[in-house]
Amino acid sequence: MSGYPESSSKENAIDFERIENGDDNRTTIMIKNVPNKYSQRALLDVIDVNHAGKYDFFYLPIDFRNKCNLGYAFLNFTSPKAILDFAKEFSGKRWDRYNSEKVCEICFGRIQGRDRLIEHFRSSRLMRKKDKYRPLLFDTVRALAPVCWLRAQA
Repeated sequence: MSGYPESSSKENAIDFERIENGDDNRTTIMIKNVPNKYSQRALLDVIDVNHAGKYDFFYLPIDFRNKCNLGYAFLNFTSPKAILDFAKEFSGKRWDRYNSEKVCEICFGRIQGRDRLIEHFRSSRLMRKKDKYRPLLFDTVRALAPVCWLRAQA
């Protein structure tokens, strides 16, 4: 069993043909094997080179004690087909920064869609942490959209 919160089961595998044919409409992916030195900003800088404006939710879980990421992230795309270009660029590739040997893996997340992700995290203890540890929501109308932090439910 892996150390990730979600398994790499067949049902979560990215199937390019099913996405291209419109048979798989999921939009949320899990990015695995993120080098621990990547901050939210550093990982978004890498993602945004070719994918800015194509996603509306991002979360990089952080180990609060060690102040480093846990090695995985979640990204919700605005359309299933946007996942194809992302997966072609990142899946199976080594990370360029921080001299890492880690190889990026991508699968579908267990929780799917921006609304369900917001619902899931809004009641989380994570929402009592500093803003920099919270999931990010994006306005995808503009490619370089301003960021807003997910807020706790009142």
